[in-house]
Amino acid sequence: MLGVCFAGCEVARRDAHGDASDEALANELDVCSSAVTNGRRRPARAPRPPICERRSVPPPRARRLVQLFLGLALYGVSDAMLLLAGLGLDPWDVLHQGLSRRIGLGVGTWAIIVGVAVLLAWIPLRQRPGIGTLCNVLVVGAVIDLMLALVQPPHAIASRIALLVGGVVLNGVATGAYIGAGLGPGPRDGLMTAWAARGHSIRVVRTTIEVSALGVGWALGGTVGVGTVLYALAIGPLAHVFIPLLEIRRPAPPDGPVGEAPAAMAGVAP
Repeated sequence: MLGVCFAGCEVARRDAHGDASDEALANELDVCSSAVTNGRRRPARAPRPPICERRSVPPPRARRLVQLFLGLALYGVSDAMLLLAGLGLDPWDVLHQGLSRRIGLGVGTWAIIVGVAVLLAWIPLRQRPGIGTLCNVLVVGAVIDLMLALVQPPHAIASRIALLVGGVVLNGVATGAYIGAGLGPGPRDGLMTAWAARGHSIRVVRTTIEVSALGVGWALGGTVGVGTVLYALAIGPLAHVFIPLLEIRRPAPPDGPVGEAPAAMAGVAP
């Protein structure tokens, strides 16, 4: 009797649907076979949805968190390398170093204080921080202070140049890692995008913020030099390479990019 049920279902399928997919055939055979099992009837299983309608599974949050913290720690290490090289810093670290030299406290501590102040500036702009934003404020500055406490600055010019170049490159990798995690921009990036969202040019906003931080830091005694120029020229191309390379995306279904996460925001300052 079971064989008759299978044969009847097969004929009905071909007459009604013609060239149906193998998956549809499997669903119909499951329904037919469920009618008779060991002489007892059992409820038929609901047919499975087509592959194109199945939602992709988002990447584990643990993977995003691991990449976020590795990226932030590496950012702090790369900033410390630029400070140890003593050949010029990025604009925000010029500000942090200037505040440290004029007022006291460590450079990393000032990175945290300035990050909190910038984060407070988000409030009137109605910008919401993510978990990555809050971690950014604390982790980068703490790693900078730890590195400067453990490592002595070199005196040989070759070592200082190696630290400078290595710091700039690792800074680009770290930028791609923490932004690619997709858990929230850094406080300075969020300030930039919030102003740009009000109709201002993102290039003008970014330049204004960076130049302002650089000018105030230089006036306070921060180090401006060849490293500052190298960072300004290299960080954009490095971020352009590493942000898409390290961006975590949801797996797309076979027939299109449904469920794919939006591209990570392209910023460079934590």
